[in-house]
Amino acid sequence: MNILAIGAHFDDVELGCGGALARHAANGDTVYVYVATVSGFSNQYDQSVRSSQVARAEADAAMEILGVHKMFCGEFKTLQIEFVDPLNIEILKLVQDLKIDMVYTHWVGDIHHDHLALSRASLHSCRHVPRLLMYRSNWYHSTVDFRGNFYVDITFHWDQKEKAILAHESEMERTGRKWVSFFRNEAENAGQRIGVKYAEVFEVVKWLQP
Repeated sequence: MNILAIGAHFDDVELGCGGALARHAANGDTVYVYVATVSGFSNQYDQSVRSSQVARAEADAAMEILGVHKMFCGEFKTLQIEFVDPLNIEILKLVQDLKIDMVYTHWVGDIHHDHLALSRASLHSCRHVPRLLMYRSNWYHSTVDFRGNFYVDITFHWDQKEKAILAHESEMERTGRKWVSFFRNEAENAGQRIGVKYAEVFEVVKWLQP
């Protein structure tokens, strides 16, 4: 199978579906990643928090850890993604050119502006892909509930996911490694529900059998 994971920023797919991607790669699937933004950003005082160059270098290291075949990078600015044709066309070209069978993308209920816009673009541009799952890549509350109803056992791939998250050293320095502890707890809780050590949970948009 040809897998495409779509993220707004470098680190989103690692947090949201990194374990599943590592499992796909280990099972012989071809895994691609598309990241829409350059991912550098500044704080509310216009002070640089992470440069785009550092974000890209960290993402390259993370992709290698997960076994990703190739990462494609958009040129959209962080916090400025909109549901517009240039974005839709970029995703649609990847889906068609790479003959994608399955997509992972942001949850449509995410409150992050970039995440929400990219989720809408994914639902539109991937409408002919047979399998589409949505993931969460942060811990912020929304006005709608994430309906996690599809589980992937990542017990043997949690270590890869954790190392891929830790590859984003600039974010680890900024957040004090809270992302690792949060998503480990999430994976343990999801795993308990299905009787394994670690799992990732997704919301199904569609799942067509071949």
